[in-house]
Amino acid sequence: MTETATNPPQSLAGASAFPDEIPAIASDVVAIPGKKILLAAPRGYCAGVDRAVDAVEKALAHYGAPVYVRKEIVHNKFVVETLSQRGAIFVEETDEVPEGARVVFSAHGVSPAVHEQAAARNLFTIDATCPLVTKVHKEAVRFATSDYDILLIGHDGHEEVEGTQGEAPDHIQVVNGPHEVDEVQVRDPNRVVWLSQTTLSVDETMETVDLLRERFPNLEDPPSDDICYATQNRQVSVKELAPRCDVVIVVGSANSSNSVRLVEVALDSGARAAYRVDHASELEPEWVADAETVGLTSGASVPEILVRDVVTRLGQLGFGEIEEVRTATEDIIFSLPKNLRSDLRSAGQQPDRVHPARAARKA
Repeated sequence: MTETATNPPQSLAGASAFPDEIPAIASDVVAIPGKKILLAAPRGYCAGVDRAVDAVEKALAHYGAPVYVRKEIVHNKFVVETLSQRGAIFVEETDEVPEGARVVFSAHGVSPAVHEQAAARNLFTIDATCPLVTKVHKEAVRFATSDYDILLIGHDGHEEVEGTQGEAPDHIQVVNGPHEVDEVQVRDPNRVVWLSQTTLSVDETMETVDLLRERFPNLEDPPSDDICYATQNRQVSVKELAPRCDVVIVVGSANSSNSVRLVEVALDSGARAAYRVDHASELEPEWVADAETVGLTSGASVPEILVRDVVTRLGQLGFGEIEEVRTATEDIIFSLPKNLRSDLRSAGQQPDRVHPARAARKA
């Protein structure tokens, strides 16, 4: 078997995160006629993940190691292991961080209680919460202030759900899916709103919403779509390529909600089989032995280098042609956390972030 990416890029953020070209098949590949890879686009890093990873890398470079990170900065084993090798120390809770040290909050967000705990320990915090998650937090606060019952569609135990629920614990109840709709109890059926975890399956979320609305006809929608644009785009791309595939391979970690959903979306959309791998070495040859067309995509917390390793592995198995299936083009980018930007500017560094696709257009 091949090894996982043994030479990670100098930076896990930026250009390595946003694929702007189709990976090349190695020149020594002995292609088997008719065997093709359909490569989904968009795939891989979303803007929130890229910002969070970049924040840790910039913090390590500017302040020096160690930099503590509460929870996994993003749900990807390779990213966490690589940042650990560079001096990041990952902890579960703020009380594991030495008093007065520097800690980064992950892209999934934290509750107000976590901010309070960090302040009590005099920690220097860098909040790398994805701005789209922050939007959901603000919606939760606003509806709770108006005394709504908030039905948060998501998965119990997921960091994002815990952070959002912590904004208004007396007003929010988590609905894990359609199977829990009948158990929901509210105080006033005329003052109910739904919000959602940003990384869910679009179809399953709307199925849950439709069932909730049957019980509560006056259920209000959030002011804007909570499901992340990147989550939607990756699911749409998989829906497009799956009917043409014998097998779909999703690169992503087991605790990555959006990666797991991509496997489900592929199967629901017509793929005969679908598998999730963290890296190329987990791809079993028998999965694709009888396949002519293999679809390939990656979750929103996956650096492009891992996809390229799978392309190499598939090439070794005779897949010598790649066709890109593009359903959207993304050029969204988020600025670094405010206090980190300020410190970088004070040191004479340029903290503004430029998306590679935009930079290429300007060149």
